[in-house]
Amino acid sequence: MRTTAIMTRIFREMFRDKRTVALLFVAPLFILTLMYFFFNGEATDPKLGVVNVDESLIEILEEQDFQIEVYEQADRATVVSDNLDGMLEMKDGTYSLILQNSDPSSAKTLRLKVNQAIAAQMQTKLAGQLGINLNLTEIDIDTDYVYGDSESGYFEILGPILIGFFVFFFVFLIAGINLLKERTSGTLERIMTTPVRRWEFLTAYLAGYGVFAVIQTLIVVIYSVTVLDIVLEGSIWHVILINLLLALVALTIGTLLSTFASSEFQMVQFIPVVVIPQILFVGIIPLEWMAGWLQVLAKFMPVHYAANALKEVMYKGEGLSAISGDLLALSIFAVVFIILNLLSLRRYRRV
Repeated sequence: MRTTAIMTRIFREMFRDKRTVALLFVAPLFILTLMYFFFNGEATDPKLGVVNVDESLIEILEEQDFQIEVYEQADRATVVSDNLDGMLEMKDGTYSLILQNSDPSSAKTLRLKVNQAIAAQMQTKLAGQLGINLNLTEIDIDTDYVYGDSESGYFEILGPILIGFFVFFFVFLIAGINLLKERTSGTLERIMTTPVRRWEFLTAYLAGYGVFAVIQTLIVVIYSVTVLDIVLEGSIWHVILINLLLALVALTIGTLLSTFASSEFQMVQFIPVVVIPQILFVGIIPLEWMAGWLQVLAKFMPVHYAANALKEVMYKGEGLSAISGDLLALSIFAVVFIILNLLSLRRYRRV
């Protein structure tokens, strides 16, 4: 009887908290649906430029689902400017291959397929001209890389992404929970009864926790580069700038959402809805593989821009001009959420 009474009380409390019920039953369906569309996207065919390559080899490559672009002459700059996965050139009787290597795993697969295509072409030629049947499995190809080298692994792409994500996640959570404590304890209301204006309070709050966000960013970036040996081709100051902007966005989102929570548990409930979708749009799965509506949705994810900028700087060695669009997007997110925070403070006092 007593056990039944306790169970009844638990049921009543659960059903009173609609957000908890939604988290329990709806959030898993939301995340599973997103992941379903992510992992069922169609991979795009690799784009390969060719220079002085026989038509017979081009036909074999097209049979292997390559998108072929024919050039009279090309170099590394062409690979980048035309966003090619690779460039195959026949010169002085030997093949050379330039790989963009933006994704080391895909680059290794591309090199293997090109190797197999050349071997198949040579076997066909020898069999047709000389009647010789050779089992060629590997051809020596002079390979060059625009980004990274032959030893580059997938973690060199994943590392910059994780740096940005962890900065966002912990700043979001800590900032939101701490402002929630001040609100539930009555501290926020007492502060707002003083002559302090909303913008002064928000500025002080963002600056105060921003100092800790700066320290966290410096620790994460320096540790990742020096201890974990994550590749850093560009400027570390650009990496720090990107993470500081991302931390500011995380601060403003965390403080804004904390106004809709009445307990720390409810603040944590925002993680499946706000934080987890961010990691799905950071580039672990190429954006071009996704459905069109998912590509549009990615544009509303701050971590998407930060991850792209971090990859450009840390892996590709790009400068500020290459990431200016991403920095602008992060700045816009920060401004929008700062304005929303100011509006949310009106419930405590009209100034």
